[in-house]
Amino acid sequence: MPRLLTKIVALLLFALPMSAFAAEPTKPNVVFIYVDDLGYGDLGCFGQKQVQTPNLDQMAKDGVRLTSFYAGCTVCRPSRLVLWTGRHLGHQPINDNKPYTLQQSDFTLAKLMKQQGYVTGGVGKWALGEPGSGGEPIYHGFDFWCGYLDQGNAHNYYPTYLWRCEGDKIEKLPLKGNVEMGDKLPDSRVAKLDDRKTYSHDVMTKEAFDFIRRNQEKPFLLHLHWTIPHANNEGGRVTGNGMEVPSYGQYADKDWPDTEKGFAAMVTYMDNSVGQLRSLLKELNLEDNTVICFASDNGPHNEGGHDVHYFDSNGPLRGFKRSVYEGGIRVPFIAVWPGKIPAGTENGTTYNAYDVMATYADLTAAKEVPLNDGLSFLPALLGKNEIKPGLRRPDQRISYTSWNTWEACRLDQFKAVRKNASAPVELYDLSQDLGEEHNIAKEKPEIVEIMTNFLKEAKQK
Repeated sequence: MPRLLTKIVALLLFALPMSAFAAEPTKPNVVFIYVDDLGYGDLGCFGQKQVQTPNLDQMAKDGVRLTSFYAGCTVCRPSRLVLWTGRHLGHQPINDNKPYTLQQSDFTLAKLMKQQGYVTGGVGKWALGEPGSGGEPIYHGFDFWCGYLDQGNAHNYYPTYLWRCEGDKIEKLPLKGNVEMGDKLPDSRVAKLDDRKTYSHDVMTKEAFDFIRRNQEKPFLLHLHWTIPHANNEGGRVTGNGMEVPSYGQYADKDWPDTEKGFAAMVTYMDNSVGQLRSLLKELNLEDNTVICFASDNGPHNEGGHDVHYFDSNGPLRGFKRSVYEGGIRVPFIAVWPGKIPAGTENGTTYNAYDVMATYADLTAAKEVPLNDGLSFLPALLGKNEIKPGLRRPDQRISYTSWNTWEACRLDQFKAVRKNASAPVELYDLSQDLGEEHNIAKEKPEIVEIMTNFLKEAKQK
């Protein structure tokens, strides 16, 4: 009798379709590139004519551009805090570059992804916890991080060391051949011109690619917080040129100031790394199961000898870094996921860095996510218009940002700006006035009232 049952079971199994034995769908890998001080107009696919970005342009052709995506803040540290925690600046302890150390109570994107079974890694500028503070990446959801922990030290592209955090170890990673000018500011953040041997971007990129190779059999989250094209501010004051790059490359013979050759070379250098990343994923057969997102942490800088207007880095937008006008906060966003994200598409719905948490939760079907201000933009990436039950429509949501006393919010096409809580609200219709040249507050008192009430409520927990 047992032998007969065995034969029957074997016949039944043979008759089942092969799909019945298929493994559960593999969770997609996620790579999020968050570069430093890149403007809305710095990429070819967003209108740049002189600085070459062929790999990012190809990524846009292969995927989607979000044309109304906003960084977390108009400066670095709070922008990263917004990204990591999914909460806008009204719900954050800082809205400028004052020091802040991540607290254990701060739930991060990395913690969310670890809960979903991902191995988590990152490279680049951290800025939210120096060694010994408890704010280091490995205490906030990251299995691995290599780069700068201190925000100021990240100005120097030729430092004597970076930090490597993995497991329970936080240790210095020496960079061979680099010699700093001195041990006190500003010289401690500037390498001697003849002793610039190891470019930090190359080291961090290699560490990131090695992380991918080590974890190619698992679902992984990788954040590439490259510092390009941030200026070495101290280098600009000491040497006159804060745009540090191994060579001017294809721009060496241009009739441009050296600082502008350096800026262009930095952007193209970073673009080359994006191309190398995509090639590696293809080589490892990970391309089709990996979502790559690209954005900037705020608008373009006017530092280190670089003139923000030289290459029209803010494109058609008003303002740049440290401004809550569009040029300081609206940034280029590109995403690619072969077979999932329709190629050559764009979406103009308003999204923010604080939406990344909700998007990761949507992507991984996370059941429990702590309170955040985000709304998933996964449907926008996938070219779908439906809104899940219980979620607000993106165009009915008011988005918020601030910097020091300045505040701004957006509702559909309307943008409100004020210098401080007692200043009058300026109102712009971005569908007609992308450059924010015409204040229509007097013409739209009902919209001003909505915006003013929201600005009052934005800081309520």
